[in-house]
This record gives sequence, structure tokens and C-alpha cells, in this order.
Amino acid sequence: MKRLIALSVALLSGSALFAAAQAPAAHPASPSPATAPAGPGKIAVIAFQVAVGQTNEFQRNFADLEKKWEPKRQELKKLSDDVDASTKELQTQGATLSDAERASRARAIDDKKKQLDRSAEDAQNDFQQELQGVYSGIATKVYDVLSTYAKENSYSLVLDVAGQQTPILYALPTTDITKTIIEAYNVKSGVPAPPPAAPTPAGTTPSAPKPAPTGPSGN
Repeated sequence: MKRLIALSVALLSGSALFAAAQAPAAHPASPSPATAPAGPGKIAVIAFQVAVGQTNEFQRNFADLEKKWEPKRQELKKLSDDVDASTKELQTQGATLSDAERASRARAIDDKKKQLDRSAEDAQNDFQQELQGVYSGIATKVYDVLSTYAKENSYSLVLDVAGQQTPILYALPTTDITKTIIEAYNVKSGVPAPPPAAPTPAGTTPSAPKPAPTGPSGN
């Protein structure tokens, strides 16, 4: 049923991360005139949200968040299944019911649908708020690693290839420091890589892999 909210990685894309992604890039340190490099400097590119989303810490915290919200997801699924079953039952038995009974059941189904809609909307808002908090906290620390790396390697400019305000048409692969920053952050955080997913039993359909965060980073 379409009313059933998907409390999943889909919330990681676009609007869920847009506001949070602005935090680490809102106030980049600017070199003073006395220390600014003379002439053209080195330039690098990074997919910032991808970098944050692929850190071991973010993947661990997101997995924890999914586990925390699994009971709510099951609760919503149960309510959605109940609405579907009641609707199907009314459609099947409607012709044999009195007008009053049919109207009573229709009202009950409508009440359940409204309850499902309210619960789903509340859950979505609460989940998204928690997710933004998780992302924002890690994004700030990833930016610190990025800033340190850029200074130590004499980069005068780092562009976010995922940012809508920086439409980069071409960049050499060697200028992309996304993987480098992910690895540097993982070392600094000390969070180990998440365990590999359990093998899918024969005869079952594997779930879709979780995509990395994409969309505007707000840089």
C-alpha cells in the first residue's frame, strides 16, 4: 500500500541531506593575505555527500538508526495490511451487507487510513530529523579532515562535484580526492568497516544495495 512509508535509505537522497550538508561547507577557512599562495594553486574535486555517506562511521550509525526504527516500520506495515484486508473484505462482502453496516465499515476503514497517514507522516519527519542529525555531525568532521588535507597538500580550491551551484563539466580523475578523504576519515575515526552482508539463501531474492547519498550538498 502506497501509504506505508519506507523508512529506508531513500530518505538519504536530496532533501533529507540538503540542509545538513550545508553545515560543514558554510564557513570554509579563507587564507589571510599574508599566507595566500601566489599565482594559480592546485585544484581538487570531491563528491562531499558521497564521502560522508561512505565513511565507516556513517554506515555504522545509519545501520543503528535503521534497527532503532524497525519496530515502527513493522507497526506501520501491520496497520497498512489491516487496512488492505478490511478494504478487500468490504469489497467482497459489500453486496450482502445492509446499507448501515456497509457505511459503518467504510467509516472504520477511513479512520484507519487517516491513522496510518498521520503515523506515517510523523514517523517520516522524526526519522528524517534524526538522520539529518547523524549526517550533520559526521559531515562537520569530514569537512575538518578535508580542510586539513587540502592545506597539507597545497590545494587552494576544492570543488564539490555534487553541488548544484558548482556545475563541473570535466575533471581529471586524478583531481578527485573523494576516496582519499573517506580513507583518511576512517583512519582518524577508528571505526572499522561494517561487516559484509550475509549471503542470500538460495531461492530468495536479494535486497537492493543501499545507494550512496547523492544530490545537492549545499556547497
